[in-house]
Amino acid sequence: MITSSFQASVAVFALVTLHVSALDTFLAAVYEHAVLRPKGTETPVSRDDALLLRNKNIDVLEKAIKQAAEQGAQIIVTPEDALYGWKFTRETIFPYLEDIPDPQVDWIPCQDPQRFGHTPIQTRLSCLAKNNSIYVLANIGDKKRCNSQDSTCPPNGYYQYNTNVVYDAKGQLVARYHKYHLYSEPQFDAPEKPELVTFDTTFGRFGIFTCFDILFHDPAVALVKDFHVDTILYPTAWMNVLPLLTAIEFHSAWAMGMRVNLLAANIHHVQQNMTGSGIYAPHSPRVYHYDMETDSGRLLVSEVDSRPRTSPAYPTAVDWSAYATTIKPFPVRKNTFSGFISRDAFNFTALFENAGNLTVCHRDLCCHLSYRMLRKEENEVYVLGAFTGLHGRRRREYWQVLKDGRLVNKNGPSEPILTLSLFGRWYTKDSHSISGGISNLETTNLLIATFLMIIALQIL
Repeated sequence: MITSSFQASVAVFALVTLHVSALDTFLAAVYEHAVLRPKGTETPVSRDDALLLRNKNIDVLEKAIKQAAEQGAQIIVTPEDALYGWKFTRETIFPYLEDIPDPQVDWIPCQDPQRFGHTPIQTRLSCLAKNNSIYVLANIGDKKRCNSQDSTCPPNGYYQYNTNVVYDAKGQLVARYHKYHLYSEPQFDAPEKPELVTFDTTFGRFGIFTCFDILFHDPAVALVKDFHVDTILYPTAWMNVLPLLTAIEFHSAWAMGMRVNLLAANIHHVQQNMTGSGIYAPHSPRVYHYDMETDSGRLLVSEVDSRPRTSPAYPTAVDWSAYATTIKPFPVRKNTFSGFISRDAFNFTALFENAGNLTVCHRDLCCHLSYRMLRKEENEVYVLGAFTGLHGRRRREYWQVLKDGRLVNKNGPSEPILTLSLFGRWYTKDSHSISGGISNLETTNLLIATFLMIIALQIL
């Protein structure tokens, strides 16, 4: 992988010495939560009202946590924004925040709730983990007082962070992660540098990041490449956007590409296309859920390998460079046309025939496709498109497919294809400026990274 050009701060949290033998597999759980949101976020609420709403959401999460523990799950992930929702200002989010200490303080909130001041939410989450003997990841807000004389200190005197916390089966705080890559979250600050947070258990090494972080080298790739985690815990509030950024498609592909387990818990809010949670292994998804019909949450539980790299099912490494030397391009059609996907100008060619071999190029990138259609309706249009360059409105992320990549489907799907994509990231071409951009992005229809390299698009 390409090394990021900016440094990362490291926070590694190790558990106490383990006196039991390591487990080959474990039961993982994720919960897709239909969050209860405040009626309005334009004006601040009292601290008591903020606590009441968070406890109502935890009441729902508690049932899922207990159910997961009863099924034997050893760890559960709940979604980003699960306790209060989203769309806040800095002022209106503040009553929902607590001061979350560094896990190195060796703290079990359930046993010592007053040690770090007013921490009712941390205490309740700790007790849920302890009373059910299960690791619990929850997403909450952290506040840290800063020096008003510091030019980076916000006007209210606090840094405010979108934060994941993990409590072990004894209720001890073992990990804290502050989200770095914010997306339309003016209520939160980004930490100075990406935090690389891991913790060890008898069933593998775990890493943590949140939602938009998955699209960047740090912390996502660095945790796998440099810290050799086995499983990623991934809370998200993911808005599904066709043709590329649907949760199950993207998250399962990331787990396969990075060759680790990914436990993804999404918010359930169909009005904003938020659904799609799953437990993804390197070789295939173990279980997933997608529901745009109801307003209900869903618990998923599945067994995964604790250390997938040592598993017999671990995918065999492929020498893509050697394969690339065997590829011969197909003739490029003259009747290509341009079109935009999320502000990115693609070159397209239509798939007119029932079968064929096509090539489409954009700048120095060419994509080749061999295809055969068993059936095609009159109102369906399929195209092959290619794009390489800085993405979208921000022009910060550079997307490319490597020359040593391919996508093969030998057996064919049982249902009609909606989209098929092959994409790649070129991290060193990113713009690394954070100030004034990431935390104040305008809301768009796409989560950021439309990075199409090969796409078959069905217009229904």
